[in-house]
Amino acid sequence: MGKALIIGCGGVASVAIHKCCQNSEVFEEICIASRTKSKCDALKAKLDGGKTKITTAQVDANNVDELIALIEAVKPDIVMNLALPYQDLTIMDACLATKTNYLDTANYEPEDTAKFEYKWQWAYRDRFKEAGITALLGSGFDPGVTSVFAAYALKHHFDEIEYIDILDCNAGDHGYPFATNFNPEINIREVSAKGSYWENGHWVETEPMEIKRVYNFPEIGEKDMYLLHHEEIESLALNMPGIKRIRFFMTFGQSYLTHLKCLENVGMTSIEPIEFEGKQIVPLQFLKAVLPDPSSLGPRTKGKTNIGCIFRGKKDGKDKTYYLYNVCDHEACYKEVGSQAVSYTTGVPAMIGAMMLMTGTWDQKGVFNIEEFDPDPFMEALNKWGLPWKESFEPELVE
Repeated sequence: MGKALIIGCGGVASVAIHKCCQNSEVFEEICIASRTKSKCDALKAKLDGGKTKITTAQVDANNVDELIALIEAVKPDIVMNLALPYQDLTIMDACLATKTNYLDTANYEPEDTAKFEYKWQWAYRDRFKEAGITALLGSGFDPGVTSVFAAYALKHHFDEIEYIDILDCNAGDHGYPFATNFNPEINIREVSAKGSYWENGHWVETEPMEIKRVYNFPEIGEKDMYLLHHEEIESLALNMPGIKRIRFFMTFGQSYLTHLKCLENVGMTSIEPIEFEGKQIVPLQFLKAVLPDPSSLGPRTKGKTNIGCIFRGKKDGKDKTYYLYNVCDHEACYKEVGSQAVSYTTGVPAMIGAMMLMTGTWDQKGVFNIEEFDPDPFMEALNKWGLPWKESFEPELVE
């Protein structure tokens, strides 16, 4: 069928690459590229011998000229950006210059301010359309599957959705006093930023971790969860007609929050450079270097994740409630692809999104968020490729 260039070789990329190799009818060839080529070579050695042909390359994803040269050499049907959100725009620039389809799992954020929003990527809409190529934004789990869930709920269960609560529960235990399940720098920036939610056409801002709720998650039980700002709120607010409020909650254990507060208090989560022994260092980047690497957590993480959306709205003039969610088991993920469930739940949808574009199942030119496409083939693929979804018509609500 075709060829994908995958930029990045961390936990999420590793899962997506495993899944591309399982889906060799679509992904006949893949090229894995990252700043550290040895990581790409090690993964290739692990996966070689299957039907998918794997090559590797070294690339600096901050350098547009290097990216263009690589894309021209590989000639892929799609570039899957599984690197850092700081690199979204350079990779989009290279895709534009080479007229190649683009996919990512997280929206752009500038490195010097912890602010992530879609305006920078949405600014590419006309240029991508004129070039006759597609950029699929946010093809992970949240954003990604949660947005597909919203499109599916609207298509099949509602005339109008008024309220969406997105709930992200990770009940996994890795045994460390403090560690993050994905890139520590991105994770801590996200958690220590102010929270916000969308209500009646505008943003309502909250202090970090100000709003807490306890929720009884199916297959997991009661967990503390906190309101955060999250990027899919921005695009869903635009693309869901009649929406009145969208909130995003994520679970955190007390140990994690206590450690984080302590690190914040002593300045270790700061993104402002400081001078140390004659060098400029960013405290958060130093902290990232001393924390356990998220990709090392796989073999020691036990428990499950539950991520989903509770929808409330109208169908045929009557009030209706609907909950769509996925439960994923850390140990089962590790057994299958050598990664824990947080990487798995993002890596699988990245492969599925790429498959939608490569097979022409989704075929609109321009820059799109994932909920703007027909959700049905994606929902079907989730069941096939390892993230089966469940539904409930009488869920517990979040007050």
